[in-house]
Amino acid sequence: MTLKDFLANGDHFAAENGCILKEVREGYARAEMTVTEHHLNAGGVCQGGAYFTLADIALAAVMNSRGTLTFGLENNIVFLKSAKVGDTLIAEASEVFNHHKIPYVDVRITNQHGDLCCVVTGIAYRKAADLPVSGLE
Repeated sequence: MTLKDFLANGDHFAAENGCILKEVREGYARAEMTVTEHHLNAGGVCQGGAYFTLADIALAAVMNSRGTLTFGLENNIVFLKSAKVGDTLIAEASEVFNHHKIPYVDVRITNQHGDLCCVVTGIAYRKAADLPVSGLE
């Protein structure tokens, strides 16, 4: 099983909310989600938790791409542009600092037009446990 499969099969919340990992490489991941009525807040735009869920699956892929079980410690999210029904959101996560215990990752979420909608940063903790995966994709 690859890391991509491990996360796609194991992160039920992200899957049930339409978040799909498209690419996983060491230190990089890309995930996508199409905004539906299910994702809207009372104001009629994409709810912040939907942005965060998309960012979180990309963060998880990057933070675990070194083969060691890694869990998030802290995240910061900044909302810059609203998304509406039918928009495709693309989360690109990149490892900024590969620390052996506390990696730092940056996620930029854009829409299908390339407009920056949201930025998420995160740090995590790498446990002393290998992942049961045989590769990244």
